[in-house]
Amino acid sequence: MKMPDKIEDIMFAPCGMNCTVCYKHIGTRKHTKPCVGCLKDDLSKPEHCRKCNIKSCAQSKGFIHCFECGDFPCKLIKNLEKSYIKRYGTGLIKNSQTAKEKGISAFLEYERQKWTCTDCGGAFSLHDGVCSECGGAKNG
Repeated sequence: MKMPDKIEDIMFAPCGMNCTVCYKHIGTRKHTKPCVGCLKDDLSKPEHCRKCNIKSCAQSKGFIHCFECGDFPCKLIKNLEKSYIKRYGTGLIKNSQTAKEKGISAFLEYERQKWTCTDCGGAFSLHDGVCSECGGAKNG
């Protein structure tokens, strides 16, 4: 998948994940159909995403994004945050705070630049650092 010229705001998940750089969306690992993002339909999502407690919690409180909630960052987000920092070097709380302060579109533009392969214009996966187009590894 080539990195789009603009990442749509709907690709910013409730937890602070940029769905555009998820391996399930860009196809760097074997799967049948690309995921369309957390805030879209559940047809192509893995089971753990369809049953996401974070998304369900936000929706039950009338929010789209967790940063809208007065309890942010809650225990659910803090637990996911620990995993994402340890496994992928990405802070979802920081992502959410930046999106709240600068706007989701501005955050996603920064992310677009950060995760675009300079060799071919493909999208790097946050989960494995592999370019969806050329298979190259992300540096830094």
